Amino acid sequence: MAPKGNNVVVSSIKLEKIFSMKGGKGESSYANNSQAQAIHARSMLHLLKETLDSVQLSSPEVPFVVVDLGCSSGSNTIYIIDVIIKHMTKRYEDLGCDPPEFSAFFSDLPSNDFNTLFQLIPPMANHGGSMEETLAADNHRSYFAAGVPGSFYRRLFPSRSIDLFHSAFSLHWLSQVPESVLDKRSAAYNKGRVFIHGANESTVTAYKKQFQTDLASFLRSRAKELKKGGSMFLVCLGRTSVDPTDQSGPGLLFGTHFQDAWDDLVQEGLITSEKRDSFNIPVYASSLQDFKEVVEADGSFTINKLEIFKGGSPLVVSQPDDAAEVGRALANSCRSVAGVLIDAHIGDHLGNELFSRVEKRGTSQAKELLEKLQFFHIVASLSLA
Repeated sequence: MAPKGNNVVVSSIKLEKIFSMKGGKGESSYANNSQAQAIHARSMLHLLKETLDSVQLSSPEVPFVVVDLGCSSGSNTIYIIDVIIKHMTKRYEDLGCDPPEFSAFFSDLPSNDFNTLFQLIPPMANHGGSMEETLAADNHRSYFAAGVPGSFYRRLFPSRSIDLFHSAFSLHWLSQVPESVLDKRSAAYNKGRVFIHGANESTVTAYKKQFQTDLASFLRSRAKELKKGGSMFLVCLGRTSVDPTDQSGPGLLFGTHFQDAWDDLVQEGLITSEKRDSFNIPVYASSLQDFKEVVEADGSFTINKLEIFKGGSPLVVSQPDDAAEVGRALANSCRSVAGVLIDAHIGDHLGNELFSRVEKRGTSQAKELLEKLQFFHIVASLSLA
């Protein structure tokens, strides 16, 4: 469980020890607030399938191994694994081969709510039958499943053991808030802000360097674990602006009403300005050029595809004209991804106060939110160089 105290500074503890999307199945859980991610993922399936078609097929005698990195705790990861395995099965069958056995690893930080995820994973189909019977079995899976806790910025698997890595909506999360951003003596100190949207150049440079360091670590680890002929399909938040102080969708999500809600707590005397300034969202929305430079400098991978994809709004509402529903959706969306960090920093009670203000502000600006809050994603298909 995340610490409940009021004196936890995120940078002074290992982020990976506490960070996760909000677990469980409650109103503000990730499981109930990841419909936008599901919609965005489905809109990119054609790009995923292009990557799957580039994976070199091994002997059917050898299990095909797929990994979802940053799987979180909702049903999206299960859907994607199912799409991948059905597509790869068809590739084998089209060649007149029996498909291999499939193994799927669901990986995320140790604090991820794996219990909720495992409850959602369907039971294994009768393995005594044929693969065709297995795939035809409703509500059953045709793969062996396991959870792998750990940071994807380090090694997670044996060398040359994985056929396909998939990671969606995770790589924009940094391994930590850069220390200089929380240091009052530093030019990068992000005074008055909880995100880098609109921050000064030194702050943004610190975030960019952290992103570069983290992505390079990610690539080095995967380069050792991926089989020759394997592929990676990666999706993370991106930006269309050359200027990194303009964080596009994440900037509007965390740099406007969310920021103003923190300022409300300070002005109302519920927290000090120092308390606010010692919290920063560890997210960096990269440009295509940022991403490309790291991949090319690392040299382990060939870029098969790299593009910016318009995902759409992170807010999914049934009644767009209902301002209260839009405000609730904004608060739940923020809380489902950052709530664990916020509760660790200021405690549950003040976390509730913060998100009630996010909801109120979102309700008052509902029309503008639905029009302007749009996410762009970097989509990358990579194979070993």
